[in-house]
Amino acid sequence: MSELIVSSYNIHKGVGTDMRRDPARTVQVIAELGADIVALQEVDRRFGDRRGVLDPDILRETTGLEPVALTDRLGARAHGWHGNLLLLRGAEVEEARAVTLPGLEPRGAIVADIRVAGQPLRIIAAHLGLLHQSRLLQARFLSREIEGGDGRPTLVMGDFNEWRLGAGCSLMPLRRELRAVKRSAATIASFPAQMPVLPLDRIIGCRRAQIEGLRCHDSALARKASDHLPITAELRLGQSVQQAIRPA
Repeated sequence: MSELIVSSYNIHKGVGTDMRRDPARTVQVIAELGADIVALQEVDRRFGDRRGVLDPDILRETTGLEPVALTDRLGARAHGWHGNLLLLRGAEVEEARAVTLPGLEPRGAIVADIRVAGQPLRIIAAHLGLLHQSRLLQARFLSREIEGGDGRPTLVMGDFNEWRLGAGCSLMPLRRELRAVKRSAATIASFPAQMPVLPLDRIIGCRRAQIEGLRCHDSALARKASDHLPITAELRLGQSVQQAIRPA
């Protein structure tokens, strides 16, 4: 077995804890991750023309990651869908859909079916709502997206705005998907960036996608670049994957 590095990062529209908008700093943090799959949240301005805050060309050159193109976006100048953007290294995109999540707030997710070194994987990148009842509806929606696939391993990532564990957790509809997946329900505090106490950001493996080594990327730059720290983990895949996407 080999591993891919996967990451989720709420970039807070490029505004750091010093209240400065510095997209170049954000890109440098993404480069620090060294990840193969990255789910970003809050990459677009929320109002007006909803333009993206990053430079896609600089992002590619600096990180080696390729943004997944979406045909449906909230605005012509937006990077993603409701602020969600998915970045990949060395993967073939079979289909990428922008979906609208239920709830009182406008929220969305990206559902992408990809192949890495010929192996199928579904990625769901999402930013869930602030209200408990909305998150519950959204977790049910994501569970149906997992069940409605072709049986391929599935990775669910994003800022879920949920810090509770146990019966009060709004993510409980995803519990059935986790039963056969070792360590996938682990959490780690990622917010606020300068002194993390709440596990708002999640990486969840479903349908034989094995997640290990969940951790925060806690660098000096990351503590300044956003109010969230990025989280990373290893995704266990087949033997040939690592060599195929990162040739010597």
